[in-house]
Amino acid sequence: MRYLTVDDEDRMLERLENTLHSVQPKAEILSFTWPADALKAAEQSPIDVAFLDIEMGGMTGLELAARLKKIKPDIHIIFVTGYQKYAVDAFAMHATGYLLKPVNEQDVKRELTFIYGQLNPQSHIRVQTFGGFELFVDGQPVKFGRAKSKELLAYLVDHRGASSTTAEAYAALFEDAQDTTSGKSYFRTILHEMIKTLKKAGAEEILLKGYNSYSIVPEKFDCDYYRFLEGDPKAINQYKNDYMPQYSWAEYRNAELGFGNL
Repeated sequence: MRYLTVDDEDRMLERLENTLHSVQPKAEILSFTWPADALKAAEQSPIDVAFLDIEMGGMTGLELAARLKKIKPDIHIIFVTGYQKYAVDAFAMHATGYLLKPVNEQDVKRELTFIYGQLNPQSHIRVQTFGGFELFVDGQPVKFGRAKSKELLAYLVDHRGASSTTAEAYAALFEDAQDTTSGKSYFRTILHEMIKTLKKAGAEEILLKGYNSYSIVPEKFDCDYYRFLEGDPKAINQYKNDYMPQYSWAEYRNAELGFGNL
């Protein structure tokens, strides 16, 4: 997941960021004190959920939310404010949530659970990245009709919940290929095949669709790569410089993991 936090008070912004990290350690968080900087970030990086203060200098949180919705119509907006008086205006523009300052872990977890469902379940879905990419559901490997559909899922897993546009995914999977009409058509085919396979396996919950983008929900499955990053001794011991070795785009990540494991 990629979250955006905006508050013109440094102390409140830091508290919100720390609270989010406590609730979702794997999440990527972009924090800004100036709304204009937040808009620039949203134009460059897909955002899943935005936590916005309402009373800010130069641009209110309500105005910022409206502009963010134009950039990414399906973005979830959660207002964070010290005043209840804005609640009506907030929900009139279809905000997902409304939190009163100071926020705490329980508040944030409640809102994110409302959006994504129960966090950190005992998942029946497992993703293996060391020694080769594989998806398992209830202990059984999932078979993909197309190798590229499986690779697309691997690419999203590598992003750890950050959104990827279809153009970005296409460029990664077909490195030197021209972005042609036939190429786009084939990419749509492998995308639909991936979604179909996940649904058939009962694992569609790990995929999140955005506006012309996709991401996975890390909290919905177990993954050796994610546990490695969290410092899990078993995952660290399992890594043998073999992160998704079948995919060329994963070579940089493999080198990164190997360097960090020295």
